[in-house]
Amino acid sequence: MILCIDMKNEKEFLFGKRTYRIMGVGLALIVLGFVLMTGGGSDDPNVFNPAIYSPLRIRVAPTLVLAGFGVLVVAILATKKK
Repeated sequence: MILCIDMKNEKEFLFGKRTYRIMGVGLALIVLGFVLMTGGGSDDPNVFNPAIYSPLRIRVAPTLVLAGFGVLVVAILATKKK
């Protein structure tokens, strides 16, 4: 866990609850993107499987990964509500 210790010896989380929720959404998007990129291979190296070039694997999945990283940046830069 990320803790911030101030001069009064009080432990306080660096980010708020809202920020951690947004980070969770970002991480879920990244994981979903990588899961969607998997597969499409062939068990036999001499047989070509055109499913590797499906739009889901070459357009949607990388977009989800980049969106997840964008959400993480937004979460880190979001201000902490008091």
